Amino acid sequence: MVYVAASNRYEHMQYRRSGHSGLKLPLISFGLWHNFGGVDARKTGKEMIRKAFDLGITHFDLANNYGPPPGSAEEFFGEILKTDLAPYRDELIISSKAGYKMWDGPYGDWGSKKYLVSSLDQSLKRMGLEYVDVFYHHRPDPNTPLEETMHALDLLVRQGKALYIGISSYDAKQTSEAVKILNDMGTPLFIHQPAYSMLNRWIEDGLQEVLEENGVGSIAFVPLAQGLLTSKYLNGIPKGSRASKGTSLSQEEITDATISKLIQLNEIAKERNQSLAQMSLAWVLREGKVTSALIGASKVEQIEENVKALDHLAFSKSELEMIDSILTS
Repeated sequence: MVYVAASNRYEHMQYRRSGHSGLKLPLISFGLWHNFGGVDARKTGKEMIRKAFDLGITHFDLANNYGPPPGSAEEFFGEILKTDLAPYRDELIISSKAGYKMWDGPYGDWGSKKYLVSSLDQSLKRMGLEYVDVFYHHRPDPNTPLEETMHALDLLVRQGKALYIGISSYDAKQTSEAVKILNDMGTPLFIHQPAYSMLNRWIEDGLQEVLEENGVGSIAFVPLAQGLLTSKYLNGIPKGSRASKGTSLSQEEITDATISKLIQLNEIAKERNQSLAQMSLAWVLREGKVTSALIGASKVEQIEENVKALDHLAFSKSELEMIDSILTS
């Protein structure tokens, strides 16, 4: 059956401008880090991407190494673009990244110009695209001069292979230096993608200030702490969860103290008529400091639930104080 996007897809979603740029992102973006590799069910993956777009999620986030195996998430997304989303390409913001190991040898990792240019060329072929909307350096490289990495990003924009550029997981000092280098070249930094959630607030210690001062947007990845900030772990570690499999979330992270905090946070969410996941996303998006929250999913229902976070984004002063009290106890 030929896919036709929902005619009301823009009625509920809200959009926020990324820094000082002219581009708006949906408050909820969709990432293909997990569940879209060559080992995952194609039917479910297609249903999730369709549902995301039908709900007004226009931004789809990938990376060269997403899978497994590496590259397979981009290949799968390329298939969906061809069969379902091709008529809507100009309504989509598609991003990719490079910075982690992708192929053997000295040129398939980190942040050299050789690696970044080659990697984006490969990503474009896998997805069947002429350009990506956003291309990120995925992590800081301690051994490559920052000037070289930023020059590579600038080059890719000038070649027309990326419209905007971003960085991920850079600290405040590294971000400030990257901003200056890129401004001098005339290709401003568009966005930063840091990990950020109620349980991981490192960006509040300087990075958010740097981004605000320089007009750079931000998109928070793992805003639900890889599922911890959902109802899934309120009664311990369920079978089939990431923690039970020991993949990207370890059982050691789920202590009695952590579960106690989740239970207390869930009570506040109930008072707000939200699920814990919905409140957690609203919290990340509070006060307009974060442009977008980047979610993942393993089933359509999770996307539907998460988007409903937008129904109640405001927090009272007392709610924020209670949440801070729980998180710092």
